[in-house]
Amino acid sequence: MAKDSFLVGLIGAGIGPSLSPALHEREADRQGLRYLYRRIDIDELGLRPEAVGDLVRAARDLGFDGLNVTHPCKQLVIEHLDALAPQASALGAVNSVVFEDGCAVGYNTDVTGFAAAFARGLPDVPVERVVQLGAGGAGAAVAHAMLNLGAERVTVVDALADRAVDLAAALNRHFGVGRAAAASPERLGELLAGADGVVHATPTGMAAHPGLPFPAGLLRRELWVAEVVYRPLETELVRVARAVGCAVLDGGGMAVFQAADAFRLFTGREPDVGRMLADFVVENSAGQVV
Repeated sequence: MAKDSFLVGLIGAGIGPSLSPALHEREADRQGLRYLYRRIDIDELGLRPEAVGDLVRAARDLGFDGLNVTHPCKQLVIEHLDALAPQASALGAVNSVVFEDGCAVGYNTDVTGFAAAFARGLPDVPVERVVQLGAGGAGAAVAHAMLNLGAERVTVVDALADRAVDLAAALNRHFGVGRAAAASPERLGELLAGADGVVHATPTGMAAHPGLPFPAGLLRRELWVAEVVYRPLETELVRVARAVGCAVLDGGGMAVFQAADAFRLFTGREPDVGRMLADFVVENSAGQVV
C-alpha cells in the first residue's frame, strides 16, 4: 500500500517567512496526503550553521521522510550525508535530503527549479555572455542551470575571490574549458557593460539583507536580470531593473519549481506545478512575503 503520511522539514537561517511549508502542504492536501512540514531555524535555535549535521541526524532519528536545506547550510550538509545524487555531487551543494532505508541521500532541485523558471519567464533572451553574482550553494546551482540552458560563458563574481575561482574551475571541469571564469567585484561595471544578462545569487535583497547588490547605474535596458532571492518577491534589484526597462525574472518561479521537484522526491507523487504556482500567487498576495 502506498505511503500517505509524511513528515518533512526545512533547515536554514531566518526561514520564518518561507512559503515552502504552505506550498508543500497545500499540494499534499489536494492529493489526500497527511503532510507535516516543520521549520528548523538555526537562528531561533541559537545554533551555528555547522550544527546542520546534528539536525540531520536528529531528523532521521525522529522519523522524518526528508528535509529541505537552505542558506547557509547547503554546502556544509554534504559531509553529513551517506550518498549524493549525481547532480548534487557535481554541484557541491544540497537543498534536499531524502531518508531512504536509514540512509540520508542528498539531492539538488535548485538547478532544475531555476532552469524551469528561466525557460518560463525569460524564454527568448540571449545567453551568450552571462554575469553571475554569488558563488555559494545557490550560485553553484544557477550557474549549472545557465550552462545547461546554453549559456556560452558564465563569469562568476563573488566577494570571496577563492569561492568564485573554485566555482569557475568546477564548472569548466564539468562543462568544458572556457565555459566559466571568475572575476573580482571591482570588474563588475566592465563585465555588465558587455553582458547579455546578470543572475543574482547572493543574500542581498532578502528581508534581513536589504539593498542592491551593485549600483543601479550599472543596469541598462538591454540587460536582462534574473533574481534568486524570493523573500521578498520584489527585491530592490527587481524593482529597479523593471524601472530601467530590463526583462526581469523574480525568484518566485525558482521557489515553486524547486519545491515541486522536492515534493516529488519526498513523496514519490507527481505534483501539479500549475496549482503550486497559483498557490504561490495567492499566498504572496495575501501578505505572506516569502
